Amino acid sequence: MAAPVDETPPAGESPSGPGELGRAPAEAIDAARVRAPSRGNRRLEALLDGLNADAEVRAWWHMAQVQSERLGMSDHSWVHVQVVLNIALRLLRLLVKGGLAPAMVSDHAMRDRDAEVVVAAGALLHDVGMSIHRADHEAFSLFLAERKLRELLAPVYKDPAERTVVIAESLHAIIGHRRRGEPYTVEAGVVRVADALDMAQGRSRLPVDTGQVGIHAISAAAIDAITISAGAERAVQIEIAMNNSAGIFQVDDLLATKLRGTPLDGQVEVVASVEGESEKRLLGEFRIA
Repeated sequence: MAAPVDETPPAGESPSGPGELGRAPAEAIDAARVRAPSRGNRRLEALLDGLNADAEVRAWWHMAQVQSERLGMSDHSWVHVQVVLNIALRLLRLLVKGGLAPAMVSDHAMRDRDAEVVVAAGALLHDVGMSIHRADHEAFSLFLAERKLRELLAPVYKDPAERTVVIAESLHAIIGHRRRGEPYTVEAGVVRVADALDMAQGRSRLPVDTGQVGIHAISAAAIDAITISAGAERAVQIEIAMNNSAGIFQVDDLLATKLRGTPLDGQVEVVASVEGESEKRLLGEFRIA
């Protein structure tokens, strides 16, 4: 059954994410709570509960958004990582259902549910390095996430070897989301692709709203909705509804780049189409000063 990506912002938040510049830290992190269907995965539930209760992690999410707003970028707050988390879990579950074994199973003789923990950790901590700087933020995320995962997973994985493997694979998923990240595992590929799929209507409108009309902003505004479902010939089908053909730039330059060369390549079919008989006008004029 096809499932539209749930990118509905929490009550009180704009589709582009929370505006966090000028807010006191305690106020800014108060609403930061991520949610995802655990399907009875107790280890996943423990990780989510731990992250939601951790003021330091929620402050990292806040600071990532502060940096994003300083740079005039789209949402990088806790709303973004929650969207990525839910997309990533859906992708992973469809891939497993389609017969693709995640690394936690094929390489470590653990379970699909452990792969979900890795994907959740990667999704929720992949941008915490943005709290320091945009440049090389993926690498900065590693040293912040490593300590935090040791803290949060100690009561979840009692065996030190298992815990070390889960943390290492989570860090691999984090560093693998950069443009040339070369993820080796299904889990890392899932996080990489899920990050690129946070593009539905309103999620990337900030540059257009602030007057930036380059191809990145215009193509982002052309995406209306994303639906993820089991494919007929491949494990996953991603349908992208556009209001203007400019959205192809988002699909080809961003999503396709993130998908190619990962273990998901060949397992995912992407179909992008313009809805309706006419295209929405997104640009009045373009000037080079």
